[in-house]
Amino acid sequence: MELNRRKFLASGGAAVTLAGLSAGCSTARFGSDASYLTQVLAPTNYTNTVFHWVDVALQQTRDQRVPPPRAAYNYAGPMLAGFLAANGVLRRYHEPYGIGAAPAGADPEVAYGVAFATVAAQCFGQPFVLERMQFKNRFADGEAKSLGTEWGRKVGMFVNKWRTNDGAEPNKINFYHGRYPRRKDALNWNPTGATYGDSMGPRVGHYDRGLFPGLGKVEPWTMTHSEQFQPGEFYDPASPEFAKQYEYVRKIGCVDSMIRTEDEAEIAVFWEDGPWGITPPGHFLYIAAQVMQDRGFDFLELARAFALLGMTQGDAAINAWNCKYQYDILRPETAIRYRAGDFGNAGINQEKGWKSYIPTPNFPAYTSGHSTFGAAGAELTALLIGTDKVTFDHTSPDLNGFPQLEGKRRRWTSLSEAAEENGMSRLYGGVHWELDHTAAMDAGRSIARQAHQRWFQPKV
Repeated sequence: MELNRRKFLASGGAAVTLAGLSAGCSTARFGSDASYLTQVLAPTNYTNTVFHWVDVALQQTRDQRVPPPRAAYNYAGPMLAGFLAANGVLRRYHEPYGIGAAPAGADPEVAYGVAFATVAAQCFGQPFVLERMQFKNRFADGEAKSLGTEWGRKVGMFVNKWRTNDGAEPNKINFYHGRYPRRKDALNWNPTGATYGDSMGPRVGHYDRGLFPGLGKVEPWTMTHSEQFQPGEFYDPASPEFAKQYEYVRKIGCVDSMIRTEDEAEIAVFWEDGPWGITPPGHFLYIAAQVMQDRGFDFLELARAFALLGMTQGDAAINAWNCKYQYDILRPETAIRYRAGDFGNAGINQEKGWKSYIPTPNFPAYTSGHSTFGAAGAELTALLIGTDKVTFDHTSPDLNGFPQLEGKRRRWTSLSEAAEENGMSRLYGGVHWELDHTAAMDAGRSIARQAHQRWFQPKV
């Protein structure tokens, strides 16, 4: 019998998985099972300051079970702060914030770590005491360390103050804030699934508003405004274009599909990246670390690269979530099970017992967050290393609820191939329309290209 996470969770297998996760710790050192980047870095890179703090952020995202769009925000701020602090010491790149010069003699790597941790503490809501102690113990006591510590904290507090009123409002992030009106026609999003969608089943209040409905209006990191690179309207549900996409997802994305290949089924679960793991934006930071580690980047170049990667993942979340709640488009499972007769489209068939192969998320479909994250991450990484053509492979960073991925290794010959596979996984899993994917890929690539062209250019 084919095993997927829907069946695995229903069987109670999640208890073992979550128990294992709860034992994890974001202070885990390279070489331990709890470390993410140990899976893809050569041991010679274990002392790299940038990789160290990226790994801490990835682990903390898992340990706190941070959902993808908020994880992207939590990656952006610390990675930006770390770079700004180090660049304030080494002074090699332009930056638009007016940070100024660090005290002469400050250690740039100490400054990076302290600034990173200062902003991460604000984003994740925990002080990172052990992480800071372990990191700073790597450096000899003296004036350089003291100055680096002082400067890093100053830069971190600058970033925290700047982002205080950016619209993120973490204590109210799961509320609408009146930022988006709901659409009134047959395409409007509603909760999906036997627990939340059936007329005889119970309703759970917070599912009615979906995940993070206000996030699309957060102040962007590199975009000029939250609607930059936004695609046009979704298809008319009575159109032949919609019918084509409807029938494709109905056939390939159902739990018992007769046309989905074994490889497509593996792709669907490999890229699901949840629940409670690295998340899709984290997966593309993971890929970036893997392919950039042997490209000759020095410390500050790598700090800049991950600042750009983190910020564009943050903007990918803003772009996708702005689209999701502005357009308010239903998921395939809702359409196929409940709404087919409301579209006025003779080219589609209703199937009341239809279920998606992977669990349908509790927020609107258009556009795909997975595809936006993947396109932005892959495109920017390709721009940073100077080529899209790079061969790499890895096993799934997280096996949460997908025991069939144990030992499975996927291989790609380009970054764009990995991004396309990541986006298509959502169609194979039955949770997205094709237009969700293609529109999001265009947006993600545009975010990356603009950031690479305009932000943190070298001083002449």
